[in-house]
Amino acid sequence: MRTAIRMCRLRPSAAGPPLAAAAGDRRLSEADRLDLFEKCRRFDRADELRRAGLYPYFLPIEENLTEEVVIDGRRFIMIGSNNYLGLTHHPAVKKASMDAIERYGTGCTGSRFLNGTLDIHVELERRLAAFFRKEACITVSTGFQANLTAISTLAGKNDVILCDRENHASIFDGCRLSFAELRKFRHSDMEDLERQLKSLPPDAGKLIVTDGVFSMKGDLCDLPSIVRLAREHGARVMVDDAHGVGVLGANGRGTCEHFGLEDEVDVVVGTFSKSFACLGGFVAAKADVVDYVKHTGRPLIFSASMTPASAACALAALDVIESEPVRRERLWNHVERMQKAFVALGYDVAASRSAILPIPIGGDPETFRFWRSLHDEGVFANPVVSPAVPPGEGMIRTSYMATHTDEELDRVLDVFARIGREAGLLRVA
Repeated sequence: MRTAIRMCRLRPSAAGPPLAAAAGDRRLSEADRLDLFEKCRRFDRADELRRAGLYPYFLPIEENLTEEVVIDGRRFIMIGSNNYLGLTHHPAVKKASMDAIERYGTGCTGSRFLNGTLDIHVELERRLAAFFRKEACITVSTGFQANLTAISTLAGKNDVILCDRENHASIFDGCRLSFAELRKFRHSDMEDLERQLKSLPPDAGKLIVTDGVFSMKGDLCDLPSIVRLAREHGARVMVDDAHGVGVLGANGRGTCEHFGLEDEVDVVVGTFSKSFACLGGFVAAKADVVDYVKHTGRPLIFSASMTPASAACALAALDVIESEPVRRERLWNHVERMQKAFVALGYDVAASRSAILPIPIGGDPETFRFWRSLHDEGVFANPVVSPAVPPGEGMIRTSYMATHTDEELDRVLDVFARIGREAGLLRVA
């Protein structure tokens, strides 16, 4: 079994996928190096997991019922989705998408820069700018693309980007595209960030980039300290709030509202693939910053625009976020209940401050086996292993929706209690 689930031993990084092949994992002969696809033929980690019956990825969902999904004809309670407000099946959101297709067709067949701007794109951007209390906003095709566009456009070869080591992969890819100098600081370590800021030339262009909510552990950035340090050292601040918008803050405006620092953050980036229940992304900032991004951002200019259905869906979801605060209240009731229950069982989830509750398991083999047991019991959750987390710190990532029922959550807790005891992770009552 140890051989069957051997995983890569790279230093953990949010930029690396769970089954990424390790550079230098096997020495290649000189002849091997001539063949570009040799690494593909040698990649066997996925097959090893399949043979062991522990492969958890790319499972085809036949029916999505929001809180439940159907796979191979079986129903699963979904606690592995980022559909925090449960809007993917909201009647108004679905109707808006269908109406948009009737009016505009299925796609724009071009970039925003040329023929791909619809009036609903412009309306969505106006609404988002007002929602986030920024002067302007530009939407793009995906949340990943939002980070590529903002970072690669705003930071250049004479600038420095300071980046939390556990930021999302799209942030690191945006940094690579920017040609700016990249400085990584230890996760949420403000002393390390301050030390690095002090080492930079006073006249260097500086951008501090952080996730608002870190997507694996569910913890929040130390935004008050980041803002203070940025002010002291002449840096700008950008927050990727993919997992915070719709969830945090009295009005759902995310991490910046949660900390009362909306006016202190220069750029807010996010996605529509979580609380907004569709696909796309946005960059919100001062008007001159957004105008610069619109006219010089290569990932935006050379990509097709958001589909009409997605733009209309995002608008309708924004209506719900603003008009139905009870969904956010219900979500937090569920999260607080599950967090307390997990802690009572003996799981260490106390550090999470979001709708993401990571369940620590241990090594990669143990994590995959735990996932398999959940799967067999009809619970859909996500295994997270190295290099996405440090070796030996594998976990099951769970996340919750406003639309979960108490009965579904009771069932999930019963399964985690039984499997945890069987795996030796919890005390036996």
